[in-house]
Amino acid sequence: MDDAVPISAREAAASTQSSATRTGGARVSEQIGVVTGVAGAKLSFALLDSALMRGAHVDYERAQVGALVRIITPTTAAFGFIESIAFQRAATGGATDSVAVANVELLGEIARREIESSPRFSRGISVYPALAAPVYMASPEDVTVIYAKPDAWTVPIGTLHQNPDRTAHLLMEEFLSRHSAILGTTGTGKSCALALILHSILEQNPNAHVVLIDPHDEYSSAFRGIADCVTPRNFQLPYWLLSFEEISELLCSREPAARSRETPILRDAIVKAKCDYAKTAAPARLTVDTPVPYRIMHLVQHISAASGKLDKPDDATPYLRLTARIEQLCRDKQYEFMFGGAITDNMQMVLSRLLRIPVRGKPITIFDMSSVPSEVVDVVVSLMCRLIFDFARFSGRDQGCPTLLVCDEAHRYMPRDETLGFEPTRRAISRIAKEGRKYGVSLCLVTQHVSEISERILSQCSTVLALRLSSQTDQAFVRRALTDNAAGLLSALPVLRQREAIAFGEGVPHPMRIRFAELDQALRPKSSSTTFHDAWKEDRCSHDFVDAVIERWREESH
Repeated sequence: MDDAVPISAREAAASTQSSATRTGGARVSEQIGVVTGVAGAKLSFALLDSALMRGAHVDYERAQVGALVRIITPTTAAFGFIESIAFQRAATGGATDSVAVANVELLGEIARREIESSPRFSRGISVYPALAAPVYMASPEDVTVIYAKPDAWTVPIGTLHQNPDRTAHLLMEEFLSRHSAILGTTGTGKSCALALILHSILEQNPNAHVVLIDPHDEYSSAFRGIADCVTPRNFQLPYWLLSFEEISELLCSREPAARSRETPILRDAIVKAKCDYAKTAAPARLTVDTPVPYRIMHLVQHISAASGKLDKPDDATPYLRLTARIEQLCRDKQYEFMFGGAITDNMQMVLSRLLRIPVRGKPITIFDMSSVPSEVVDVVVSLMCRLIFDFARFSGRDQGCPTLLVCDEAHRYMPRDETLGFEPTRRAISRIAKEGRKYGVSLCLVTQHVSEISERILSQCSTVLALRLSSQTDQAFVRRALTDNAAGLLSALPVLRQREAIAFGEGVPHPMRIRFAELDQALRPKSSSTTFHDAWKEDRCSHDFVDAVIERWREESH
C-alpha cells in the first residue's frame, strides 16, 4: 500500500457511522478504523484518532499483528488478518498528521445477516470494501461462524488463539488423505503435538493402521497399551526382503570403482540363490528384487564358485571383499535382526505386524530406530516405506487398509541436499508423497530442521502445523508453502508460545492460530532434555552404574 494516507481518519469515521449501523454490524463504539486503500487481496485501514503527537488516546493493543478484523461492504462483512501496523505520513505532509495504518490480508466473507438468516463463512471475496468503509475487531459471534465445527469427520486438537473458548478441529479426511507436516524448533512441543493428534485419531478410530518411525525411542511410553513397539530385539526383518539397492548398500564397498565391480557379481549370485530356494531353474521368473527368500550360505557359495572360474587371482579381489563383508555381518550381533534366525518365508508375518493386520487392540506400530545400527538406519527406513507402499499398491485401491506413516526427524531421511542421504530412502518416501493417496497411504512428516528437508517432498504436504520457528530460512519455506492469505498469522512464527501453532492447508477449515490441548503426563513422549540442575544436586552415580552401562554397551543393547 502507499505510504501516504489519502484521507483523514477522523473525517472518514464520521462519514461511515450511519453505514455501519445500516449493515447490521458491530456497534459504532467498537469501530477501530476506516479503509484507506484496497489492492487485490489486501487492504489498509487507519486507526481512529491515531494522529501522532496529538495526545489522543488510542487503544492500539486491540489491533495487533495476526488479529482478525471485520470490514463492512455493501452486502457482506469481509474478514482478514492484520499483517503489519505502523505510523505513516498523512496527505497533509506534516509530522503531526502521521497516523497509524494497518495492512490486512483478506481471508473471506460472511453475507449480511439481513440477507441470510444463518450466516456462513465463505473463503474468498466477492465484494470488496470501499474507501472509508468501517473496520471492526471480529466479534466472538464472528469467530463462532468462521471457525464453526465443520460438518465432516473432525478431531479436536486445542483452542483458538482469538477465542480460547472455541475448539480447534482438524478435518481428518483431508489431513490424512493429502499428507501433512508438523514443524517447529526443538522444545516448542512438537512431539507432544504429534502424540495429541494421534491419540485424538486413535480414540475415534481404534481400528486404524498407523506406523511411526521413532528415531529416539520417545513414543513407546506415550502409547502404552495400544501400540506394538518394535525393536531389533523383538522383530525379525530378514535381509532377503531388501531390494538390490538396499542390500548393495550393506554388502558392497563405498568406493565407486570397487562398488562398480562388486555389484554385478552380487546381482548374479542373489538371483541364483533365490532360484535355489524356490527350486526353480527358470531365473526369468525371478528378478533380483523379487521378495522371495534365499539362504546366505547359497549366496556365498555362488560368489565363491564364480571366483573359482577366474583365470587371474588378482581379479578375485571383489569376490573376496563380498564374502568377507557377508561373514562380518553374519557374526555381528547388531545385525542379528536381519541376518540371524532360520530362513523361512515369513513375509506375511513381517507385513502383518508392521501394518497391524489384524489390529487386535493395538492400532499403531512404533519402530524404535535408536537401537538400529547407524549405518543401516537409512536402509531399514527405505525397506519399511517401500513395503508399506508396495503392499497398498498390490492390495488394490478398494480392498486395502489405509495406513498413516509418521516419519519423525524426517530431515534425516530426505535431506534437501540430494548428494546426502540414501537415495532409495528418499525415493521411497517421495513415491508415497506423490502417489500414496491413490492407494491409501498417508504421510506425516515431523521435523525441527525445515530448511534441511527436501522441499519437493515437504511441498506435497497439504496441511501444515507450524510451531515456533526461529530461523529465517525455515520461516521463508513456510511462507512459500502457504496457500491462503494469512501472512499476518505467519508473522507470529518466531514468537509463538509453547504448544502454539499456525495451522493452515486442507486439513483445517481456515488458517488459524491455535493452542494445543494440554496432554496428560502419562501420554507425553519422553522428549524432554536432561535436567542438569536436578542431576547435579547429588552424587548419585556409582561404579555399579558405570559397570551396567559398559555391559549394555558391549552387548549392543540400549
